Amino acid sequence: AALAIAHPAAAFAPNTFNGNIRHSNNSPIVVASSVATATTTSLSETATSFDLDSYLASKKGPIESALEASIVSVGPETTKICESMLYSLMAGGKRIRPVLCLAAGEMFGGTEEQCMPTAVALEMIHTMSLIHDDLPSMDNDDLRRGKPTNHVVYGEDVAILSGDALLSTSFEHVARETKNVDPSRVLDVISRLGQSVGHVGLAGGQVMDLECENKGDATLEELRWIHTHKTATLLRVAVASGAILAGATPEEVKACEKYALDIGLAFQVADDILDVTASTEDLGKTAAKDLVADKTTYVKLLGLDGAKAEARRLVDEAKEALAPFGDRAAPLIGIADYIIERKN
Repeated sequence: AALAIAHPAAAFAPNTFNGNIRHSNNSPIVVASSVATATTTSLSETATSFDLDSYLASKKGPIESALEASIVSVGPETTKICESMLYSLMAGGKRIRPVLCLAAGEMFGGTEEQCMPTAVALEMIHTMSLIHDDLPSMDNDDLRRGKPTNHVVYGEDVAILSGDALLSTSFEHVARETKNVDPSRVLDVISRLGQSVGHVGLAGGQVMDLECENKGDATLEELRWIHTHKTATLLRVAVASGAILAGATPEEVKACEKYALDIGLAFQVADDILDVTASTEDLGKTAAKDLVADKTTYVKLLGLDGAKAEARRLVDEAKEALAPFGDRAAPLIGIADYIIERKN
């Protein structure tokens, strides 16, 4: 049975960045964990109760504060690029990747202080991908999270450079800010982050996605390859990194990766469904854009009902991968269900 969760949409309402560069002393941000106790013996068979809304709300403040403190202008020469970076980084969103990292760390006894630098880096990389995806040479979109896209506000040239800066800063941030973790584990995380955006990661998946546009004979296998690398890889690194930083064994990390790969693909299936069922207002970006562009999507290949069934299958598999961890997996189980129940 599905996990019973409160609807978490309100916990991640978009923020407004006013264009002012903010400064911080970069002190560690620590809040009390609000992980509820789930009563399960089999996560796929027994209904549980977990207040995901409260859990996400408890993470929102620390994540937003850490993100805002991560970009600091060193003088008037860097003001514009820092404004551009923060404009997109602080534009709101669900912050699923940082939350996944923190939740995985908690599952293995890690602390927020240990995992937050990587959580910030994940959101920097994700934001870079959104800035670049929206460019005229890519998806050519003018709206993101209900706001004008970065290149509309700052110009295409600055948007490209801001994305580049966010990517490089992400690695620096993990290396500089991670405390009380074995250096070999930090290096492992940095290596995984780098791989996630390379030719066998986000960039490779994006190229394949571009090649399959308007391709009438694109296959389900090609679509899964695209989104395993373009979408799921960063989610997989988010969960694996939290586990690694908290001291998980290689076998435990593999179980986390299986979970994350499944929810990553489910995330994309849900996006494809929302593209044809939700409004532009609800999505915060242009609705039906993939349909108009005749892009290869799960809905196009499987039909709407088939896509919904595929999303549920993937989430059920993801939850099974976490069965060995019992009650400790409650937040990750709740996020898996939320991914295919969300409205934007």
